[in-house]
Amino acid sequence: MKKSIIFIVVLIIATQLVGFAQVPTKWRGPNSNGIYNETGLLKNWPGDGPQLLWHSDSLGLGHSSPVFANDKIFVSGMEDSIGYIFCLDLKGKLIWKSSYGPEFTESYPGARTSPVVAADDLYMYSAMGNIVCMDANSGSEKWKKNAFTDFDGENIKWGVTETLVIDGDKLYCTPGGKTNNLVALNRHNGDLIWTSAGEGEKSAYCSPLLIELPARKLLVTMTENHILGVDAANGKKLWSYEQTNRWSVHANTPLYHDGGLLCFSGYGRGAVKLKLLADGSSVSKEWFSEELDSRMGGAVLVDGYVYGSGDNNRSWKSLNWKTGEIGYSSTDIAKGAVIYADGLLFCYSERGELAMVEANPSTFKILGTTKITLGSEQHWAHPVINNGQLFIRHGNTLMAFKIK
Repeated sequence: MKKSIIFIVVLIIATQLVGFAQVPTKWRGPNSNGIYNETGLLKNWPGDGPQLLWHSDSLGLGHSSPVFANDKIFVSGMEDSIGYIFCLDLKGKLIWKSSYGPEFTESYPGARTSPVVAADDLYMYSAMGNIVCMDANSGSEKWKKNAFTDFDGENIKWGVTETLVIDGDKLYCTPGGKTNNLVALNRHNGDLIWTSAGEGEKSAYCSPLLIELPARKLLVTMTENHILGVDAANGKKLWSYEQTNRWSVHANTPLYHDGGLLCFSGYGRGAVKLKLLADGSSVSKEWFSEELDSRMGGAVLVDGYVYGSGDNNRSWKSLNWKTGEIGYSSTDIAKGAVIYADGLLFCYSERGELAMVEANPSTFKILGTTKITLGSEQHWAHPVINNGQLFIRHGNTLMAFKIK
């Protein structure tokens, strides 16, 4: 009897561990919203900033963020026009690197997109349209499609910049074709499951958001001139909402909370909050603000307030989620990317400033700051928190800082 009980307990634990391993990584944290579920973090940094635990160099050109899975770190980078996945151990030592094909060599060259890991599979969507499935243990290629030649897509001015979304056996992406505007593929072999014509527009650097509603799973993304809501089960377009700007760049993944959907863009546009019908079949506008016009730095929603920085409106600010009213506006550091954990905002500016800020809607209170001097090119990669460490990717270098 005791042996049977022990066996059952072991089986349950093993099943839970396998289930956890199957959970795919996501762009901007476990819920794709820039929120990291870390606690016990330092509330103040030393004068020269948090302790640098290690840095790994020679990771190629790139603006993508690292992902963590199977006790490994995965990050994309470009060497001599070829894109590679670099697999590191948790101390930054290279385990393997493997090519996924040509990368973007024109304006701001380098890898744009973070890989996605689901169980023992790794998926990469290159700026040149290649959708590649690799073995996460070795880097060997399993299958490959091209969004342009296989799905009538077309590349965009600064190259495809979209982290894939994996859910169960489906892989979602936006080729941006007239016919195959959005597609769902079988993640195990790349076969087409469904296709959606959307609005027939090019993609717009946006990584989609998958929202699980009681009635359906809703896939939301932004293309050239519209926000799109698509039924994730079959690709049916449920609604679209016009969102335009000067260069058709809508690089921020929308934020969803309690029936509200916030979509925001730079180049002088701003943020619109939409109200979703309970079943996700339609939307209506709640408010619009020109103030939150982040180009590509994202935003976070914490306790009823949205925090982020602008583009034309370059300051950092807080906005009331319900009304869009501005709480504060600060230019203490330059605009950039933001994530959140444990009552704290971690802001990484385009000038290389790294700041820890109290998540207070009334004031931009800096609790610690440092300057990122290692690495190369633009300071665009979004920070990542994992196991009490803050990871900053700056071009060819990945840094791990102790924040707990």
